[in-house]
Amino acid sequence: MWGCRSAGVRLKLLGLLQPCWLRTRCRTRVVVNLQRFSTSLASSPRPPWRVLFLGTDQFAVESLKLLTSNRSSSKKIVENLEVVTLSDDVPVRRFAQQNQLPLHSWPPEDVDGRFDVGVVVSFGVLLPERLIKKFPHGILNVHPSLLPRWRGPAPVFHTILHGDTMTAVSIIQIRPHRFDVGPILNQELHQVSKNCTAEELGAALATKGAHLLIDTLSTLSERIANKREQGQIGATFAPKINASMSWILWEEQTCDQIDRLYRAIGSRIPLRTTWMDSTVKLMDFVGKCYISLSDQRTTVIPGSVSFQKESNTLAVCCKDGWVGFRTVVLKKRLTAVDFYNGYLHQTLQRNTPGQTAEGLFVSRKGRTEAHQMRDNSPM
Repeated sequence: MWGCRSAGVRLKLLGLLQPCWLRTRCRTRVVVNLQRFSTSLASSPRPPWRVLFLGTDQFAVESLKLLTSNRSSSKKIVENLEVVTLSDDVPVRRFAQQNQLPLHSWPPEDVDGRFDVGVVVSFGVLLPERLIKKFPHGILNVHPSLLPRWRGPAPVFHTILHGDTMTAVSIIQIRPHRFDVGPILNQELHQVSKNCTAEELGAALATKGAHLLIDTLSTLSERIANKREQGQIGATFAPKINASMSWILWEEQTCDQIDRLYRAIGSRIPLRTTWMDSTVKLMDFVGKCYISLSDQRTTVIPGSVSFQKESNTLAVCCKDGWVGFRTVVLKKRLTAVDFYNGYLHQTLQRNTPGQTAEGLFVSRKGRTEAHQMRDNSPM
């Protein structure tokens, strides 16, 4: 006992005999090592990660679903998973509730030191810099386009609308102040199937994006170290779709353009035109039509409508041919034969040679010009 105490006294005396600069260096090393130890406890340099997920729609659910199932995988890369949503009635919130995932409202509170990395999918809100800095490995975004092409909120719709044959899923790091401009960590090409709709393409990219996210998280440190900045060459913007996009301009749009417009937005916003100053919604698009008119001497102008009895289709003349629809909505839903019997047949019987104002589907632009000509004509 006394020997031990004597040894302790000798150690203390040796410490007192150490030069001041040496004692200061030792204390500094201890503080630095403690800080490094504390940091390693707060954020691991490798998976499994503590993840905060921010999303809203069904596209986002696919990534959240794979992150959720990974927690029980033999190759686990997700340790803890919590969710942020913008409102109560969105698919991401419903999925989180069904799977007992902790939920946060926007903006999230109590984030400091609780997460390693954030994941944003279809969230639609610019994240402030102060929030991004709270994640040691940043915040990742799953974006369904071949960035920098189609930055913005509606990349899938514009991919279809503009006839792109190739797209991609991109995993980028979020940067503050602007959408979809962060460095690319991972990217996988995707061939756009011929005649696919925006819904079909979106579903395929959601699945591919979820798997690419898992791949990125599994090697996150290496991905960040080798990230690739986006260039401005080829950058395009994909604004939200809206009802104004649904008006068909028969004089300007080709069969292919109308086909792409329908596949891009038709399931959400019906294509529209006008008939006798009333708005008509065009449904059940059948694509390009090949028709022969009974009177070959008739001058066909864009917007002309022909009922095709054999296929029960309304064929409408556009810039370079005819496109068909099987259903219209004019006050109520009508099949092609109903519209022909109730409206088109009577109008065509009233028309005399040279009259073109009736019996046409008129573009909104064309209708406005016609109204101006009528209003400016002498009485």
